Amino acid sequence: MPALDDYITDVLMRDLVGHDRRPVSFLVYLWLAAAHARTGKDVKVSFQEMAESVGVSKSSAQAAVRWLVRRKLLHASKANATAVPCYKVMTPWKDGSKRSR
Repeated sequence: MPALDDYITDVLMRDLVGHDRRPVSFLVYLWLAAAHARTGKDVKVSFQEMAESVGVSKSSAQAAVRWLVRRKLLHASKANATAVPCYKVMTPWKDGSKRSR
């Protein structure tokens, strides 16, 4: 199983929790990154399942995903309006692209 990138805990945690004041966004990103590292695939999960796995409310998980998509740390897609979302964990620090706020 691949290890999580040190950047996640050394830099991203401080950025999301301290600077952005969005600790749930960090928890959601960490959980999705770990799920991606375990399977090597994009993560298909409902907001309810994500919320229960992270230990937050469904609305907090939804707000966290919106923030992570805005920060370009996640890409979310759905096959149709009622489908379960699929999340691609983005690593802009590896990709050489710049993150925007």
